[in-house]
Amino acid sequence: VNRARDTLPPVLGWAISAAQEKKAEKVTVLDLHGVASFTDYFLICSGTSNRQVQAISDAVEERLGQRGWNPAQIEGRALAEWVLIDYRDFIVHIFTERARLFYDLERLWRASKRTEIAE
Repeated sequence: VNRARDTLPPVLGWAISAAQEKKAEKVTVLDLHGVASFTDYFLICSGTSNRQVQAISDAVEERLGQRGWNPAQIEGRALAEWVLIDYRDFIVHIFTERARLFYDLERLWRASKRTEIAE
């Protein structure tokens, strides 16, 4: 379950830091190598409100944009129950707690290697 955070690509570290600065909860990385062909990692986290979910997504997009990483696609920003930011190599999923429980990506992708990121 626990791979060291510093073994992850630097860009994921930047996204994790940006999310944590906005108080993202239950930050988890799923390593999808050998499990999915469309991306290498999912970064999953939760916010306690729609406003916080939006703030986390804004912070991630801004931090990565400053380093030359621009998303291929962003979905869900208007409702902010589940914001998906697709960077091709990895996808950031930011959920309200209710939406995270409902979609349960960790269960759907349980064949992946999972890294819980300390708060």
